[in-house]
Amino acid sequence: MKKFSVLILVMFAVSSCKLTDQKEDPKEIKTTRTFPKDTVVVNDKDENGCLASAGYVWSKVNKECVKGFSGIQLNPIDKPDNGDETLSAYVLFNEDASKAEIFLPKDTTSIVLSRASEGKLWILNDWQLIPWKGYVLKKGEVNKFAGDGEIGKKVTDSDTQEQN
Repeated sequence: MKKFSVLILVMFAVSSCKLTDQKEDPKEIKTTRTFPKDTVVVNDKDENGCLASAGYVWSKVNKECVKGFSGIQLNPIDKPDNGDETLSAYVLFNEDASKAEIFLPKDTTSIVLSRASEGKLWILNDWQLIPWKGYVLKKGEVNKFAGDGEIGKKVTDSDTQEQN
């Protein structure tokens, strides 16, 4: 009987304790977002909505986000077998090829060259894009970049060897 009395007394003590409720004032509710410690939240969209961290840039001639290394690759004249894409220039054309947009290495904006008619050069100030054995990009009288006219990255080395 003694054990039973102790049990009832303990149950009464536990059930009679008032739990303290801390009600939050609705005006003081915080709306902060928490992220795991290893998460990095980046919002690096440009004014046109292109996600720079994914390699997208705004194309003025095509009016859309494009990959920075898309288009026709033009390698530096002094490094024709360039394997580093970041040293190359890239050319995108509009639908009727009347405009050529040039993305120069280490430059955040592009330049747009225009041509008067088919078969002519694309020109803007002292920049010229010449269709010759692919394309040659000149600034003034100096040839700066050249490429074969094919879209995409160029493979300059082979990982396979001929076997005799």
